Amino acid sequence: MSGYAAGLARSGAALAPAAAAPAAESKTGERLSIVYGSQTGNAKRLAEQLAGQAEAAGLSVRLVRADAYPTRELKTERLLYIVISTQGDGDPPDDARGLVEFIAGKRAPELKGLSFAVLGLGDSSYPQFCAIGARLDTRLAELGATRLFARGEADLDFETVSTPWLQQALGHARDALKPTTAHLATVTPLRPLQAAPAFHRDAPFAAELIANRRLIARGSSAAGAVGFDKDIRHIELSLEGSGLHYQPGDALGLWPRNPPALVQAVLDTLQLDGEADVGHNGQHLPLRQWLSEKRELTKLARPFVASHAAHARSEELNRLLAPDQNAQLAELLSRTQVIDLLQRYDGDWSAEELVAALRPLTPRLYSIASSQKAVGEEAHLTVAHLEYATQAGLRWGAASHLLAVAEEGERLPVFIEHNDRFRLPSDSTRDIVMIGPGTGVAPFRGFVQDRAADGAAGRNWLLFGNPHFRSDFLYQVEWQAALKAGQLHRLDLAFSRDQAQKIYVQHRLREHGRDLYDWLQGGAHLYVCGDATRMAKDVHAALLAVIAEHGGKSPEAAEEYLNDLQQQGRYARDVY
Repeated sequence: MSGYAAGLARSGAALAPAAAAPAAESKTGERLSIVYGSQTGNAKRLAEQLAGQAEAAGLSVRLVRADAYPTRELKTERLLYIVISTQGDGDPPDDARGLVEFIAGKRAPELKGLSFAVLGLGDSSYPQFCAIGARLDTRLAELGATRLFARGEADLDFETVSTPWLQQALGHARDALKPTTAHLATVTPLRPLQAAPAFHRDAPFAAELIANRRLIARGSSAAGAVGFDKDIRHIELSLEGSGLHYQPGDALGLWPRNPPALVQAVLDTLQLDGEADVGHNGQHLPLRQWLSEKRELTKLARPFVASHAAHARSEELNRLLAPDQNAQLAELLSRTQVIDLLQRYDGDWSAEELVAALRPLTPRLYSIASSQKAVGEEAHLTVAHLEYATQAGLRWGAASHLLAVAEEGERLPVFIEHNDRFRLPSDSTRDIVMIGPGTGVAPFRGFVQDRAADGAAGRNWLLFGNPHFRSDFLYQVEWQAALKAGQLHRLDLAFSRDQAQKIYVQHRLREHGRDLYDWLQGGAHLYVCGDATRMAKDVHAALLAVIAEHGGKSPEAAEEYLNDLQQQGRYARDVY
């Protein structure tokens, strides 16, 4: 089996993403274990890359997703690499919650025989940058394990940190483990190897836009937003000729371009020439092209705030960067774009300095709102267009604005990001409960289409919420038709501002708690999609309350019940 896995690695095939394949003849002390926790797929890709390199080097490797890792084996591990992302305000990815809690808790064993290294991935536009990687790195050392080399902390442009970290990790693994002759044997695949797709993250497909329509009435406003006319779009893209395939629950990645007006505003504010040739990391492009296609302008990150504080000689910005100002910094990062910072605090920048200081532009991921069994070579999206007014002018989200203003016939660079954690049950007789307020309803449109195409016997229950019934009921006609056709068996709605007392999906969960608990006891799978900051936490709390009340459980037992559902793959979240 080790030789077979090595052959797969040398041929370029991906290693198994879940429990992976440990070498049957290897002892724990003679192998490398690579554990990953990933929300958007980056940590998974890097872990798979490291596992493939180690296998090709003749090392015995076990690659395992965090929620499939048998924690009882931690005390016998001898060489462990952890690749893990941090979500939102210092939260672990959903597939790593159990492992993180175990290592941080009282049940974690002494690990004096373990050597380890941690690669953390994060987003420096959040104050708790790579917090989970840091927590695990510190805790493993507290438990007596030996840190092989310094923790890596990678931002959205993760390759700059991950590439040297992976090289260092492979070198240490080679020194610690002896390549086995079994890995050098000729390998005959047991089944045909799947060719790598021609189009992927680094080689996107130019998909034709075939439909772009508003889903909500004009004039609908988001609560508490000033100068923001809510605009949610249904987007349809053709994948014809791409060879790309997806399953319900997967995401479509889009490489955005910054709005031309925003690029010009940056050039005007800093009095820079957009046609000036700028070289960076061996690449020469006009400054305007750097800012349009290569650099992040709509998401502000802590490192750029620090750089601009120095250029502007701003004591106010320097104070915000102090460790005791995390809440204030979080507010700045969430509500401020690069242009706002440049206009608010005068500073002198050269074109070369600006390009070097700004983060590389990264792709945006959107839950796919369709099933290929229903739409063929198409991918549908449900996109909230971010556009709002400030005293200094309009502001936009890079990808959502690109999609909102695109016209039919335009081609957009896209790729498929698979999400193995958010899958329909393999047993089509199982019931499913889908909780998706706002644009979080997107993947569930694909779920229902897929189950209808398969003639699945399991029931489908959707809980949807938004501010107003008249203007914000996304896909209303489709859901009503699905109910009539028996493809959707239950629909509960929460329109928060159609009455004096605000009602959200979590209130509906509590209201129908008895039914929900009965569905779960009957084997139903539970899915949540949408906002991670508030909705997902409120829904999680409501689920715990329902389980405690109707299952007669203590808060601790309810938490354990929900954790068990997650371990079984019956509680899955796609939150952002």
